[in-house]
Amino acid sequence: MKLSDIRCETLCYFFFVSQSYTVFYTELHSLIISNMNQVSREFQVFIKPAGPECNLHCRYCYYLDKADRFPGEIHFRMSDDLLEKYIIQLMEATTGGPVFFAWHGGEPLLAGLGFFRKAVKLQRKHLPSGQTLMNGIQTNGTLLNEDWCAFLAEERFMVGISIDGPEEQHNSFRKDGAGKGTFEKVIKGYELLVKHGIIPEILCVVHAENVGFPLEIYRFFKSLGAKFMTFLPLVVRLPGSPEGVTPDSVPPEAFGRFLMTVFDEWVEQDIGNVKIQIFEEALRTAFNQDHTLCIFKKECGGVPVVEHNGDFYSCDHFVDQVHLLGNIRNNSLTWYLDHPVQKAFGTAKWSTLPDYCLNCEVLAMCNGECPKNRFVRTPSDETGLNYLCAGYKMFFNHTRPFVEAVRQMHL
Repeated sequence: MKLSDIRCETLCYFFFVSQSYTVFYTELHSLIISNMNQVSREFQVFIKPAGPECNLHCRYCYYLDKADRFPGEIHFRMSDDLLEKYIIQLMEATTGGPVFFAWHGGEPLLAGLGFFRKAVKLQRKHLPSGQTLMNGIQTNGTLLNEDWCAFLAEERFMVGISIDGPEEQHNSFRKDGAGKGTFEKVIKGYELLVKHGIIPEILCVVHAENVGFPLEIYRFFKSLGAKFMTFLPLVVRLPGSPEGVTPDSVPPEAFGRFLMTVFDEWVEQDIGNVKIQIFEEALRTAFNQDHTLCIFKKECGGVPVVEHNGDFYSCDHFVDQVHLLGNIRNNSLTWYLDHPVQKAFGTAKWSTLPDYCLNCEVLAMCNGECPKNRFVRTPSDETGLNYLCAGYKMFFNHTRPFVEAVRQMHL
């Protein structure tokens, strides 16, 4: 992309929003982002009320096997007393801005509508005077019905829903326990959310089988009326291979081309109408703003996990014995968030970057991405390079003329 290719109205749009850039991700999203940037303890805990349990068996799921961490359990449910303890502790740990509850799984809807009704009742009971409350939930969408959607709308939940594209692309990986594709159920759930006034964020996993269809996927999402999208690259390491990945994993350069293709159409047609997380993360550098997404921050550790039994893990991608810090029944959430081990986990993201990354022209946009993907070697044989490096470098370099033009308009 050349600077001359960027339309005047595009630059004017960004000049306008740059006066208060947090508005760019909608009022609801900006409330979280702007306040999180002001607090002294920045975090977002993924709480798992139904543990790793899910009604689907997606081929690429990284969390289903976490059930092995709870031997003897068949159904994973958070108890009422632990729920209340967690709610109180999260409110105590929040040092400013909204108290934000991020409900994850597995499939969190398996905890039941009654569980969530109880949760919001307890939230109101314990919410400090003058404090703001927000809830977000990530679902596969297949369990959504009128009752669920009415509740989520009434309680103003932010909702993320997993859709991997049109039917063929979605069903290639996202299947139920019987091996049947879930596309029709998911789209029905999506439409029910919209019917109740909720515009969900679509989370799309980009893998080896759908990476070749960037515009088909993007345009399909737009045809649904989607306003918020996140594209998540699938990287699954091959057991027994230091640098190998499974055939399902997205090839780095193909992922870069996928993002570039979507970005070009977004710039031409959809700025101001569609919000795509990685594009907005790249654009934050135009205003010298810190990243809001953990994978692009210099340091991580602010998105830990609390499992259904109260176990605290450093990160959703590191739910293992090494990264188990303890249980919130024994120590407070604040204690774990501020623990030196958790802090060390976060600072290692930056301190272990190879020189190849530290000298990269797009370092400020990437910061090495997620540590879970940093397992290949640099051209000079350094360890710790991100598997997706080639794709991210292609994409971020592709956006630089646009970002620089926005920066110049902001000056």
